[in-house]
Amino acid sequence: MSAFPQTLQLVKPREIFIRGVTLDGRTFRPSDWAERLAGLMARFRPVGQYRKEAHLGYSPYCVPTLVDGVRCLVVSESLRDIEPMAFDFLLNFARDNQLDVVEACLTSAAAEEPDMQDLGLARDALQRVLQTV
Repeated sequence: MSAFPQTLQLVKPREIFIRGVTLDGRTFRPSDWAERLAGLMARFRPVGQYRKEAHLGYSPYCVPTLVDGVRCLVVSESLRDIEPMAFDFLLNFARDNQLDVVEACLTSAAAEEPDMQDLGLARDALQRVLQTV
């Protein structure tokens, strides 16, 4: 009997949404706060994606966006693994300014749907490797 599950799921890191609304319902100012913070985090990128002009774009781990008319900063939990101090800085910023923080995981069902045949082949290959060790 195999120790591996019959189906494998790819796990996407959670995302933390820092919303530009304070706990008492006021809009956080300045209006470009999310872009400023994302600019500070621009240097943190996946291995191999760093480029000389990194300051001209946002890191995939920290992206400003607009959700239902509210300015938000979407922070990937992966940032914690790359630079824990940067991750803590963002969460402390939200706490110090009493901003609403929501944890979520955005997925696209069509894009995330794994091919079961490919997963079965990968599981079988992994089992063969482990049997030879």
